Amino acid sequence: MEKIKMTNEDSLNLAQVFKILGDPSRLKILEALKENGDFNVTCIAEVCEMSQSATSHQLSVLKKYRLIKGRRSGKQIYYSLDDNHVLQILDIAREHVLDRK
Repeated sequence: MEKIKMTNEDSLNLAQVFKILGDPSRLKILEALKENGDFNVTCIAEVCEMSQSATSHQLSVLKKYRLIKGRRSGKQIYYSLDDNHVLQILDIAREHVLDRK
């Protein structure tokens, strides 16, 4: 049997990403960014039917774990998915859930 090559720190970081993805509000935000591209906090809050304060908090969590990134344009920050891996995670998870129906 082959040993696992993932370190304990890697395992903890991966578990943290799944924990972050386990929140429905954060998933709504990621789905909105996936479908619509760059959005500022006001647009994300409106699309996700959340307060601006709650949206800002969730955006900071997602950004901390590199699931999204921000791009400044004047006084506004526009958010998007950090990279293609995030898109793949969302697509695979959705496919897994929808296959069970």
